[in-house]
Amino acid sequence: MQMSPFHYLPLSAGFFSILAALLLGLFILLLVLDLLRHAYLNLGVSPRTAMYLLIGSLIGSYFNIPIAELPAEPISASQTITFYGIQYNVPAVASAGTIIAVNVGGAVIPTVMSIYLLVVHNLWLKGTIATAIVALVLHWLAQPVPGLGIAVPVIFPAVVTAIVALLLSREYAAPLAYIGGGLGTLIGADLTNLDEVRGLGTPVASIGGAGTFDGIFLTGILAVLLAGLFHHRQRAKEAYP
Repeated sequence: MQMSPFHYLPLSAGFFSILAALLLGLFILLLVLDLLRHAYLNLGVSPRTAMYLLIGSLIGSYFNIPIAELPAEPISASQTITFYGIQYNVPAVASAGTIIAVNVGGAVIPTVMSIYLLVVHNLWLKGTIATAIVALVLHWLAQPVPGLGIAVPVIFPAVVTAIVALLLSREYAAPLAYIGGGLGTLIGADLTNLDEVRGLGTPVASIGGAGTFDGIFLTGILAVLLAGLFHHRQRAKEAYP
């Protein structure tokens, strides 16, 4: 049951279930390999906090906080938009214009966590560089989609982020991936393209929501995988110098 026209899953139920399955698979994989605790500690948070973080992002994607409304324009009546094979939900909002909103799971939580990682690891310079590079690439890749808003191909944020984070630092690749992937996607895909939203006929243009949430969430999973991977390599080197 939809509590409000601003509260809805950014993806169709099938694709949202895939993200949930990826999260569960990640948890099981790291648990079996005994890397869960170390992977999360490499990110700078406890295992419980980090798992709550990813679960919170997934659940928080349902909630959007309206912050502004664009002038009246014809609004799309479509409830599902397909972009690069991914189906995104479009809410039915009783408004003459497009509502600009902030997604809790795709914008608020990643931003707060990214700032925390910047402070804890003192990654202000490298974090800024990672964010800037990812933002530039995703700004170039972002596309205005009628009825939906701004969207990027789902896999690109994670791929670009992985390359940038690994090039900047192997030691801090995990937190840099989270910072660059989250903030870079929000800035490059959503914020710098807000001027493109007018005229698309989307009921709700959600920053960090439909169109970019899946990419941002996958970069969070990527960050945990990188943390686990490099801890595993470090342990191997210590065991076999």
